[in-house]
Amino acid sequence: MKDTGSCSGNGRKQGAAPCAACKLLRRRCSQDCVFAPYFPADEPHKFASVHKVFGASNVNKMLQELPEHHRGDAVSSMVYEANARIRDPVYGCVGAISSLQQQIDILQTQLAVSQAEVVHMRMRDQFSNQSPENISPSSRHHPSQTSTRSLFGMDMVDQTNMGMGESLWSSCN
Repeated sequence: MKDTGSCSGNGRKQGAAPCAACKLLRRRCSQDCVFAPYFPADEPHKFASVHKVFGASNVNKMLQELPEHHRGDAVSSMVYEANARIRDPVYGCVGAISSLQQQIDILQTQLAVSQAEVVHMRMRDQFSNQSPENISPSSRHHPSQTSTRSLFGMDMVDQTNMGMGESLWSSCN
């Protein structure tokens, strides 16, 4: 049987329990086992899913080609992708990303609708609180001073002749 676990030393103690990889592969876990730092014996599910999707030999090759400081991140990525492939064999993590993107699109649409409703409610409240006697004569608009254009059931008032603090919206007639 080919030994796929030899690489850099990790300082494992003699007589320590075999790593999850060696236990699953039913082999002796050497002191310089490449899998031991990333697949501890108390997390056998991690290596089982990675082995099922990628194979022990391929995982060994990938880890040996990487510098040691990148191996932890690579193992995390392999575990994530393997779990995603087991859940969704066709799309893997791309399916999860696509699903999340669809949820974002739906939520952004809902947010935009809610924001439009808030603006509409604020404008309705503002105009319902204003009565002709509460509006000062200087802020009343004369038809000759402003021009309006219809927009979604409201008229948008041209603000060139308006003072500060006056609304851009006037109620439709």
